[in-house]
Amino acid sequence: MTSELDISTDGRLGRIALNRPQAINALSLGMIEGIFAQLTAWQDDPAIGAIVFEGNGEKGFCAGGDVRAARALVVGGTPEQADGYFAAEYRMNALIAGYPKPLIALTHGIVMGGGIGIAGHCAFRITQPGARFAMPESAIGFFGDVGVNAILAKAPLNRALLFLMSGISVGPADALSLGLADAVVAPERVAQLRADLAGAAASSHPADAIGRLMQAESIVADEPSFTALCDSFAPFEPQSPAVVLRAVADIPELSELSQLLAKRSPTSLAAVFYSQLEARRLMQVEATLAMDLRLAKLLSRLPDFAEGVRAVLVDKDQKPAWSPQSLETLDTAPILAAVRGTRISTS
Repeated sequence: MTSELDISTDGRLGRIALNRPQAINALSLGMIEGIFAQLTAWQDDPAIGAIVFEGNGEKGFCAGGDVRAARALVVGGTPEQADGYFAAEYRMNALIAGYPKPLIALTHGIVMGGGIGIAGHCAFRITQPGARFAMPESAIGFFGDVGVNAILAKAPLNRALLFLMSGISVGPADALSLGLADAVVAPERVAQLRADLAGAAASSHPADAIGRLMQAESIVADEPSFTALCDSFAPFEPQSPAVVLRAVADIPELSELSQLLAKRSPTSLAAVFYSQLEARRLMQVEATLAMDLRLAKLLSRLPDFAEGVRAVLVDKDQKPAWSPQSLETLDTAPILAAVRGTRISTS
C-alpha cells in the first residue's frame, strides 16, 4: 500500500488515514486508487465490522484533490489523463456512498473539496471544534464536484447555492446546518473515541453502536453564522446564477458574500448553479457523480481552470483573468449539455 495512506486495524475496526500531511493530505491518484482497493478488500471481509477515515497531521483532514497535478496534465496536452484522475476519484466517492458497512469520518482542521468527497459520503461524520469546511472550486474555474451536490441537495437551496458559489469556508456549526457533518466531539475525547469505535465495530450491530457512541460524545456546536445569513432571503427559487448575485447584492448584511461572488469565475458560477439544481432533480449519488464527470471533462478544458489554479495555487498572485469575464457574456449551452447529459444543438 502506498505510504501516502496509513492502513491499520484495531480488532474489527479498519482505519484508513490519509498520510500526506505536507500537502494537507491532498488526494493523489495513488491515494484514491489505494482507498478504493482497500475498501473493496474489506467490503466482504468478515473480520472487519466498520471503517474509520482520518487525516494525519495537525493542519487538517484533507485539503481536496490534487488539482495542480490535474492542471499540469491539461496544460501539458494530455487532458484525458486528468479525466482519468476525476473518474477514479468519483468511482471512490460512489463506493463510499453506497458502502455496505458503517464508514466513519473523523475529521479536523481543513476539510475541503475532495476531503468532503470522502467524509461527506460516510454514514457517520464526526468533526472537531475549529474545523473548516469548504468547496472552494469556484475560485479556480471549476465546480463543486465529488458528489457534494447530492449531499447539499438535502439542504435548503439558498444555503447550498451560496456555499458552493462563494467557496466560503465554514465552521462545524454551519457544516451541521448544511448537512456536511453529523456531530462535533471535543479534541480531548478523540483518543477515547477511537478506542470506543473499535468496541462498537466488534459488536453484533456496529451501526447502532456507533450511532449511540456518536450521540453520547457529541457536544453543542456554536450557532451557525453562515447559514443564518443565507436565510436572510429564504425561500429562494432563482432562475439563473445572475439572479443569485443580484439577490445577494440587494441585502446589506451579505455585502462580504457579494464581494466574494464577484471574484469567482463566471463559468464556475453557472456550472455550480445548474449542477445543484440538477442534483435536486436526480436525488441520487451515482447519477450526480456521472454528471460531475461530464462537467469535469468540460471545465478542465476551458481556460478558467488552468488560469484559476495558476492564480490561486501555482503563482499565488490571486489575480485570475477569467474568460469570459461576466455571466452576461457566458455561453451556457455547453454547461447545460454537460449537466443534463445531452448534446449541444447545432441548429
